[in-house]
Amino acid sequence: MDWTTVKTIFPDLMAGAGITLLLSLLSILLGTLLGFGLAQMRLSHSRVLRGIAFFYTWLFRGLPLLIILFGVYYALPLGIKLSAFEAGLLGMTLNAAAYKAEILRSGLLAVPKGQIEAAEAIGMNPWQVSWKIRLPQMARVVIPTYISNSIALLKGSAQLSVITVPDLMLRAQSHFSSTYRAMETIGTAGIIYLVMTSLLMVLQAWSEKKLKVSQKLY
Repeated sequence: MDWTTVKTIFPDLMAGAGITLLLSLLSILLGTLLGFGLAQMRLSHSRVLRGIAFFYTWLFRGLPLLIILFGVYYALPLGIKLSAFEAGLLGMTLNAAAYKAEILRSGLLAVPKGQIEAAEAIGMNPWQVSWKIRLPQMARVVIPTYISNSIALLKGSAQLSVITVPDLMLRAQSHFSSTYRAMETIGTAGIIYLVMTSLLMVLQAWSEKKLKVSQKLY
């Protein structure tokens, strides 16, 4: 291990890690918002809305993330051309939304209809029903799976390098191409990925512990 090489490339790898983390967090947030809308559509009384949501989740869960990234970067219709960052964010968001939709749908289905009807009967508006009835019970069901999926998305972000997003993986590959020192370049990048995913794993363990406590109190 050449620690001089590690010291030299580490700041650049950390800059790439910042882009990786930013794109991952943004796609998780946007994917959650879109996924919640899709989950509501899947549970709609309208066959059209259910069909659209089903087709979306079927398509973007079935396609590899790499295919989605190539599609939005190289093959958008009408001559639309996105930057690598924009294409990476769009591709990861489309992928994340399909998975988040199914996770959130399972949470919505776990809330007993009787409780919702009772809340509406005592005069709660839709916002109060969602905030006080649906969300607390959804959280107990979806948070472990939600965070596990977010970890998978963060790891999958390494594929952004194929569309030239200057993320952690692309920078590690670039340094490896110039130094041919795999341990110092790819190995250091792997450790940085491991730290980021480990932080999410700690968050998952903490949330599961809190949920177990709340379930006992509930």
